[in-house]
Amino acid sequence: MDNCSQPQTRRFVVVGCGSIGRRHMKNLLALGAGEVLGCDLRADRRAEVKGELGVETLASPDEAWRREPDAIVIAVPTALHMPWALEAAERGVHLFIEKPLASAWAGVERLMELSRRKNLVSLVGCNMRFHPGLLTVKRLLAAGGVGRIIAARAEAGQYLPDWHPWEDYRYTYSARTALGGGVIFDAIHEIDYIRWLVGEVAGVFCLAGKLSHLEIDTEDTAALLLRFENGALGEIHLDYIQRVYNRNCQVIGDEGTLHWDYVAGQVRWYSAQTKTWQCFNNPPGWNANEMYLDEMRHFVNCLARRSQPEQDLFEAARVLSIALAAKASALKPCWIEMGSQSWNTNATL
Repeated sequence: MDNCSQPQTRRFVVVGCGSIGRRHMKNLLALGAGEVLGCDLRADRRAEVKGELGVETLASPDEAWRREPDAIVIAVPTALHMPWALEAAERGVHLFIEKPLASAWAGVERLMELSRRKNLVSLVGCNMRFHPGLLTVKRLLAAGGVGRIIAARAEAGQYLPDWHPWEDYRYTYSARTALGGGVIFDAIHEIDYIRWLVGEVAGVFCLAGKLSHLEIDTEDTAALLLRFENGALGEIHLDYIQRVYNRNCQVIGDEGTLHWDYVAGQVRWYSAQTKTWQCFNNPPGWNANEMYLDEMRHFVNCLARRSQPEQDLFEAARVLSIALAAKASALKPCWIEMGSQSWNTNATL
């Protein structure tokens, strides 16, 4: 495991003191990564963070920039990612951006240009890449465990009001198009990891919409059909509806099959060569925060130039383009080739 000891003290500003921002603050503190500050416009959230974690809090962007952070962790609603990221990049501040990178394409190319020119470290928070089950799937695929990949399926579903039962779901960013919500952006993990496992996406078709009784103005259900550049096919189902949390994937090859089940904490592998199933379970005592902790540890090591980012903003931009293509496809509906730029409509459902 990476060693995150630091030769110097770094200053991190975590922007957004909601649940994911607090998680990142806790993990930075646990890693001893450096000085950690929180920033949020809401006084109640600043008070919660100060009381729970004892960190200093800031009430405005101006206060944040006056502290001259070395790195910024952007954990505000998706629609606000790009303004913060562009300002940070202009100032030469390294970037950790919660998924997805943004809710529209505007500003992304400028951010990439700034990052290249200023040699910035960037990581976009796709914690599923640090899940032991998906890491096992990745390893088995790299070893040829299923032969040539023919198809892959991924699914994620959970009833939106159960996500944060302590707050009214109707006022969360997930429920509001203006804040970058909707299940396609929220569950972009599935788009990210299916591409990570199978390969680059060549085209996408999507059906999506608000199909339930939920009081939201975003899509609550989406079905994506993908074609990969290597010829494989992909299917992704996403929803805010399932009353029992479900997250899984299946990879089908001409020499075997892999199943990953998040809830069961297990990967099952069938090999046509041995005609047997093997099971791989999560490590004993593993808990979900460990993938977030490993993700942040990875970022800290990238800052020290000991590791290359698992998903920098350039990789995340490609994933965002697939999500935007899915949204554009759902409006028409139509098949979209990823090389055509026809997805670049900043579509909202």
